[in-house]
Amino acid sequence: MSNAKLEVLTPHNSQIIFIDQQPQMAFGVQSIDRQVLKNNTVALAKAAKVFNIPTIITTVETESFSGHTYPELLDVFPGLDILERSSMNSWDDQKVRDALAANGKKKIVVSGLWTEVCNNSFALCAMLEGGYEIYMVADASGGTTKEAHDYAMQRMIQAGVVPVTWQQVMLEWQRDWANRDTYDAVMNIAKEHSGAYGIGVDYAYTMVHKAPSRQKSEHRTLAPVHAPLR
Repeated sequence: MSNAKLEVLTPHNSQIIFIDQQPQMAFGVQSIDRQVLKNNTVALAKAAKVFNIPTIITTVETESFSGHTYPELLDVFPGLDILERSSMNSWDDQKVRDALAANGKKKIVVSGLWTEVCNNSFALCAMLEGGYEIYMVADASGGTTKEAHDYAMQRMIQAGVVPVTWQQVMLEWQRDWANRDTYDAVMNIAKEHSGAYGIGVDYAYTMVHKAPSRQKSEHRTLAPVHAPLR
């Protein structure tokens, strides 16, 4: 018997939706450090751009209280339309349904705020009514408490949602380091966004392989000059 969830994510079978990655929504997040959340969300977006993953950005009540999508996220996708809604459930907006259908991919990677509201309701409805598979990016989503996030993830998992993390998704898309067309871009994302691993990659490139440091500006390193001791 075939099981679609045993298929790995590929650039050919995936689409991605960013739900309500907006300041007022982020203010309420307590399940994850908000700077880490933003870092992970932007990293995931950059990975989606590298692999040409069809991408949807949807927002709720931007002008009334939620504020505008993170500029760093928008800048990854210049010119991409933002799908504004009034419902907390993205599935309730016909524009969103039409965009998902137009992308033609049954596997939807989801990053959004809040896990227990907007992510949960979208995931359940998209599976039930749309027949989609949902891959919920746990570390590029956030809830109002750790319990709210964790129990929402458990509820969705029980319903058939697949839990993933942003770096897992990126490396699943990459799959093989012999895929040289995306190798450098993936490593650049890792160096910028993958914390200790990225720092280690920078160290290995510069200290072991003697690659130039990747900053864009010029700097001189001045040799030590010992001051007189008293």
